[in-house]
Order: sequence, then structure tokens, then C-alpha cells
Amino acid sequence: MKQHTVIDSPYGPLTLVADDGVLCGLYMTDQRHRPPEETFGPRDDLPAFGEAADQLKAYFAGESKEFTLELRLTGTPFQRTVWEQLRRIPYGETRTYGQLADALGKAGASRAVGLANGRNPIGIIVPCHRVVGADGSLTGYGGGLNRKQRLLDFERGESVEALF
Repeated sequence: MKQHTVIDSPYGPLTLVADDGVLCGLYMTDQRHRPPEETFGPRDDLPAFGEAADQLKAYFAGESKEFTLELRLTGTPFQRTVWEQLRRIPYGETRTYGQLADALGKAGASRAVGLANGRNPIGIIVPCHRVVGADGSLTGYGGGLNRKQRLLDFERGESVEALF
């Protein structure tokens, strides 16, 4: 059974979704590929949300660089493989879509990696914002390029003003 809550962040409200108490979604406002609200289940204050909220708060305060939450990543086998690879990108670093494809043993599959990256259901925690174009430029981000740039600047220790 799915349930959700909404928490504040420096990047706007974040909707957390859990399935049977395990985090399965983190969505920003106006996010591309955001599922319809009615699929999130009733609003609740589950213990899983408290732990996720605490870890996100520590991340945004610069006190933590990784997340240790149990996640339920629902997607195709290829998508889940890409999302697990995203979790291996160190805090403050970036990778290109081609580098991710190579790491997966799928040289030449950068477009497929990009499509899977765009469908990431747990933004920030599964750090799809750390993926850039082959030339290092910012490319699509479900939460918007402005948020992506601010998240990358934040992780690099640059002064960042809140988006909202």
C-alpha cells in the first residue's frame, strides 16, 4: 500500500512516496515524469518518512554526503541497473551518460542510459543530477536544469541561494 508526505527543502517541496513502508519515490514540483498525485496513496507520517526526512535534512545542511535508506526502485531491469550505477557516483562528482554506459558494459548505450536516468523515481537520493553531457554541459533533468545546477554547485561547496 502506497502512502506519501510532503517535506520542505531548499529546492522546493519534495513529495516522498513509500510502498509498504519502503521509500519508492521522491518527486519535485513540476518534475517531468512525475506520476499522478492519486497514485501516491493517502498522506501519512510513516516512520520511513521520518528517516528519509532526517537524512535529506542532513544532506541539505552539508552534514551528510550519502544516504543509507532502504529503497524500492521499480522499473525495468535495465533501469534498475542504471539507477544502481547512479548511486555509485561520489558526492560532488559527475559522470557522463557515456561513462555510465561504459561502466555498465554497454558502450554506445548512452541514449538508453539517458532515458533510464530521466525515469529515476527517487531524485536526489539516487543522484541523477550528477550526470552531464559528453562535453560536461548540463543536459535534461526532470527537476529542471536550474535545480540541477544548484544541486551540483551545492555538492561542490559553492554558495547556493535557495530556489524558492
